[in-house]
Formats: sequence, structure tokens, C-alpha cells
Amino acid sequence: MEKAKFIEAGRIVNTHGLHGEVKIEAWLDSPEYLRSFQTLYIQNAPVHVRSARVHKRFVIAALEGVEDPNAAMALKNLPVFIDREDANLPEGGYFLADILGSRVETEDGSPVGILADILERPGNNIYVVRDGERERLIPAVPAFVLRTDVDRGVITVRLIEGM
Repeated sequence: MEKAKFIEAGRIVNTHGLHGEVKIEAWLDSPEYLRSFQTLYIQNAPVHVRSARVHKRFVIAALEGVEDPNAAMALKNLPVFIDREDANLPEGGYFLADILGSRVETEDGSPVGILADILERPGNNIYVVRDGERERLIPAVPAFVLRTDVDRGVITVRLIEGM
């Protein structure tokens, strides 16, 4: 499967302070991970991060060229992207965006459907798998998701009665 060069990583939800900092809601594994990037992409343009810190579940960032609250306010509600090449994923790691659209099949190769959405919940993610009109919700835990082959675009699952 073709992987996008840029990954949507969050959204600027507000300004912070008097020096033009922005408050970013992180959509990656953690705000700490987003904080580690030196360059973010906003409206298809690279923006250098002068400084960043985590506050609760947000990243408070000072961005190059954003010097006051008015400039920061102009960025409110804009999505923030990272360059895939800047991400240091662990071996076998992947972005959720990389598996959307993957074929989902059982251990014996029977088709289940296509991964249409991922519901992010506190306990674990839930895969929304669609096959025509039928929709299945599969917990994204090792008991049900046996293998994820990002390169082939195939997720192998074990279903139980009622799934």
C-alpha cells in the first residue's frame, strides 16, 4: 500500500500565553512523541518548532514566525502534520493511517471486510470492519488481531461467535 508522506498528527486548538505559543491537541500515541519533532507542517508549509513542552494531554509550542497571540490565533483549528521520514518508529511499528483500507481476513484466509475506521478508546482501539452493509467491531488486542502486514495491506484476525 502507498504510504502518505505526511501524517496528520494533531490540531491547533488555541493560543497560549502572550508570546504567540499554540496549544496542540496531539493525535499520535502521546503528546510527548509529538513534542519531539523539530518541524511541523501547517497548510503544506514546514514550520520550525522553537520550543515545545507537554501540558496535560496537549503540546504547547512556540513556532518560528508566530510571535504574538494574533499570529497564533490565525492558526487556530488548523491540522498539524509530521513528515513520515522524521518519525522514528520502533521495529514493526506503523501509523494507524497506514492500515486504514487494509483487507481483514480470518486465520484461514476467509475475507471479513475492509478496515474502514479505528475508534480510539482508553482501554484499546476498536477496528471498524465493513463488508458491504455489514459492520463488525473488533477489539484491537492480540486475542483478536493476530497479524498486521502493513506492506501487503492485510490484517489477520480471530473472530468469536457473534462478531
